[in-house]
Amino acid sequence: MGSFKVAGIDVHKKMLAVVITDAAVEGAFHFERRKFGTMDSDLRELSKWLAGHGVQEAVMESTAQYWKPVWRQLEPQCKLYLAQAQSNRAPRGRKRDFADAERLVRRQVAGELILSFVPDPEQRLWRTVTRTKYQLTGERVRLHSQLEALLEDARIKLSSCVSDLLGVSSRRMMKALAEGETDPTALAKLADPSLRATPEELADALAAAMTLSSLHRKILGLFLSRLELIERQIETLDQSIATALQKHNDAVVRLAEVPGYGPDSAQQIIAEVGPEAATFPSAAELASWVGCCPGREESAEVSKTNRSPKGNRQMRRVLAQVAHAAVQTQGSTFQALFRRLVGRLGYNKAMWAVVHRLCRLTWKILHQGVRYEERGALPDPKLVKQRKKKLVRQLQDLGYEVQLIVRGEAPATA
Repeated sequence: MGSFKVAGIDVHKKMLAVVITDAAVEGAFHFERRKFGTMDSDLRELSKWLAGHGVQEAVMESTAQYWKPVWRQLEPQCKLYLAQAQSNRAPRGRKRDFADAERLVRRQVAGELILSFVPDPEQRLWRTVTRTKYQLTGERVRLHSQLEALLEDARIKLSSCVSDLLGVSSRRMMKALAEGETDPTALAKLADPSLRATPEELADALAAAMTLSSLHRKILGLFLSRLELIERQIETLDQSIATALQKHNDAVVRLAEVPGYGPDSAQQIIAEVGPEAATFPSAAELASWVGCCPGREESAEVSKTNRSPKGNRQMRRVLAQVAHAAVQTQGSTFQALFRRLVGRLGYNKAMWAVVHRLCRLTWKILHQGVRYEERGALPDPKLVKQRKKKLVRQLQDLGYEVQLIVRGEAPATA
């Protein structure tokens, strides 16, 4: 039997503890140990050392973001595995760097580690763009709250008169406030004529502009400048992800046709699982990875809980948002599913069932290249067939001879 070299890497911010062993040798493993830094020159030296020993596989822990430079350096030369840290926990008081690296190798050879899905370099860039956009969107929401708090502190009741504090009319008035305008009537005239609030109501809400302090105006100006910057950055990221996914535009369009989905959510899903969801052989495996399927914690044939397992947080977030939009789509199959389940399961569990249905449908659309067909509230043909067979069987058991007559066709004997 030939040799099969495996490396275990315990990752830290400034140091790597690396061990190498021959996994093909029976009996106890014999490890060779060495420490490396994490600078670019250190990673190149690590790459040469592993290549010199003929290492074919390497396994490391998913330690914060510090594993990523190591992965990028070693990705071209050997097969890599990323283990979830929980599956490589040491006994209390037994945690040491080289011992952790050796334990990684032993558990990987024994198949005891829980491995993470790491996509190819291109898809990792898609993830970076979509997740950065989500973070900027969150910052915009927080800035909205900060703006409202600042105006309320200054006794400016603008948010009580407009439906969107960040709308065009509101921005014009806030910009004039920041630039020093003190006349409430002049500020009210900057609003769009179609605004529901009357000029008199706006002037009353902006009456405190006459006594607004210079510091309030300065902070308001800073908030507005920051808002414009965030929105420009979001627009740039929108263009970047559209360009990156241009060759997969068909997958984006097919997914965006599903009720609740849109171009943005479809792009986020494809960035997480790929344009064909090729890593997942079945819809059930994708649902398990996402964590939107029932869990199972069983002991002595008694299930303690069916709570869903933890999964990919980005996918769970996007699918939950899509599900809430899908059940609001009039006449959609998701609305019918939700209404059928909510009375028996409650709101949260019924919504989670919709998330599960959407997840499986997402896999089918991406993996099999099919398009969504809306059947609305029509009954499922499979359920109708099963119901028909059950009723016929029950009548036959009672001694009746059953003939099923379909409209427009000759009678048929069941």
